[in-house]
Amino acid sequence: MPSEAVIRRMTDADVDAVAAVEAATFPTPWSRDAFASEMRNAAARYLVAEVGGRVVGFAGAWIILDESHVTNIAVLKDHRGQGLGRALTAGLMQYLSNLGAAYVTLEVRRSNIIAQTLYESLGFIRLGVRKRYYEDNGEDALIMVCDHMPPADPDFEEAETVTE
Repeated sequence: MPSEAVIRRMTDADVDAVAAVEAATFPTPWSRDAFASEMRNAAARYLVAEVGGRVVGFAGAWIILDESHVTNIAVLKDHRGQGLGRALTAGLMQYLSNLGAAYVTLEVRRSNIIAQTLYESLGFIRLGVRKRYYEDNGEDALIMVCDHMPPADPDFEEAETVTE
């Protein structure tokens, strides 16, 4: 990962940049409004990767009780191969663990060997297949799961998750 890279929680101010990364990465991207809505979704958590103050990647997930599911992970093409995808995914897993997730699931294109290799290196295993999952070309998705979450940080606090 570039030394000047920063991984941090996504804010409302990042919605346009995240939507731009999404649009540059996926054939059927989520809309800007979808990301704006996610910022109000109590179950959603997103991280962004910044290089030189510019958002160049992001990762998001939903968490309900001890279950979590990755919604999307993307890094701009000219920033791939530098460890940002790994840092975002590992950071997201830590974040989810801190919030109480016991495991995380995701779908990945059958043809996306680079992503599958990354996920496997972080402890994900292949669990099944969703036939013709992707609308753009009918490609299958592999279902992957990881139940080897990093230990939760005992000092982690997040204002909207702390109850008295």
